[in-house]
Amino acid sequence: MFELFDAVLAARLQFAFTIAFHIIFPALSIGLAWYLMVLQGLWLKTGRDIYRRVWRYWIKVFAVVFGMGVVSGIVMSYQIGTNWSVFADKTGPILGPLMGYEVLAAFFLEAGFLGVMLFGSNRVGRGLHFFATIMVAVGTMISGFWILAVNSWMQTPAGFGINEAGQFIAEDWWQVVFNPSFPYRFVHMMLAAFLSTAFLVGGVAAWHVLKDRSNSAAKLMFSMAMWMALLVAPIQIVAGDLHGLNTLEHQPMKLAAMEGHFKSGEGVPLALFGWPDVEQEVIHGKIAVPKLASLILTHDANGYLAGLDAFPKEDWPNVPLVFWSFRVMVGIGMAMLLVGLWSAWARIRKRLYEATWLQRTAVLMAPSGTVAILAGWITTEVGRQPYTVYGLLRTADAVSPLDAPAVNASLLAFVVVYFLVFGSGIYYLFRLFQHRPSMNERDIKQGVPRKAAGLTPVQGMGPKHQGED
Repeated sequence: MFELFDAVLAARLQFAFTIAFHIIFPALSIGLAWYLMVLQGLWLKTGRDIYRRVWRYWIKVFAVVFGMGVVSGIVMSYQIGTNWSVFADKTGPILGPLMGYEVLAAFFLEAGFLGVMLFGSNRVGRGLHFFATIMVAVGTMISGFWILAVNSWMQTPAGFGINEAGQFIAEDWWQVVFNPSFPYRFVHMMLAAFLSTAFLVGGVAAWHVLKDRSNSAAKLMFSMAMWMALLVAPIQIVAGDLHGLNTLEHQPMKLAAMEGHFKSGEGVPLALFGWPDVEQEVIHGKIAVPKLASLILTHDANGYLAGLDAFPKEDWPNVPLVFWSFRVMVGIGMAMLLVGLWSAWARIRKRLYEATWLQRTAVLMAPSGTVAILAGWITTEVGRQPYTVYGLLRTADAVSPLDAPAVNASLLAFVVVYFLVFGSGIYYLFRLFQHRPSMNERDIKQGVPRKAAGLTPVQGMGPKHQGED
């Protein structure tokens, strides 16, 4: 009944679908945690209640995003065991400890201080509460560190040997963790998390400013978001360029697919748009800038670049998908830079909060960071095919012995359940975004007793009895 895809493709689509949902939430969790830390630090330093009001607005969003990130991530662990058991067996001696470090060092750190951060503002001192917020923010980044170490090793494996059972084993853990692509991938992803959060905050803030230009909290949110766009977008472009040069060195076939280079040669043009035709090995309707690809990638307008023809055709990834996902990511990055520069011009003219078209653009750009992250991950993961461990373990050899109808049925079930569950979560987030930041913004409600008289718990005091910090 369910035989739409073969077992390998169905298993790949199932994992791709779940990780596409998952990656959104950890990225926003990282950015929001650091944003909340900055807001609370500014409140403690200046004593201005407006920072506290904005903190209270976004802490609720963070709680929902963090929860959905944890839930969506757990599912992938089970998928690795059920659909990718050969991969788990062969890479387990290396990837198992790295994933264990992520759980022990990061998740427990985040979870241990998360309760204090969410519910402790009226129960612990300001210093301790701020420390808890710092620990959660640091924990999110540590979690990203280990996850990206895992993924980077799969992209550019280093520091390993192979035992008699055919398993990858670590010979140098420093080389395993700090493999050739890890520093670039880590910086690129952290900046992406900050930018995606900045444009989400900026979009929500712009929407409220358009509705009420006297809303001081929304204006503060918008100003901070535009500062982040102006400062981080150029850094991200530079980091992305360095990451591309690293990819050229260690994954030249992936880079050739990203750029649509079918033929090796010198003075290679940069294809801006077009449709790659794998059969004819050409790009139809190509709009290109002569010699620009060689100039960017080799710093020589006549520099040599290896094309896809330098590699066996059976090893090529899905060229059209990699080609276009890369351009979506780069295009959004350039749009972010333009919005940042636009906001700087409006700020110089003292028209930041009256720039209607800038604010409308910010509303439209609210999901742009998330789309860019998804496009970047498609480029990274599809570009690695047909390998799970680049150049060493083919995807077809890493999959479990699977029955195609069963995997297709579970894929359909995942699609239905995920859209219902996480669709509801996203709908709730939009309801939170519609809520106007105001002077009466409160902490997350605490439905537990604040004190007890004898053995009888007394109901926690309602908001009207809770004093402002």
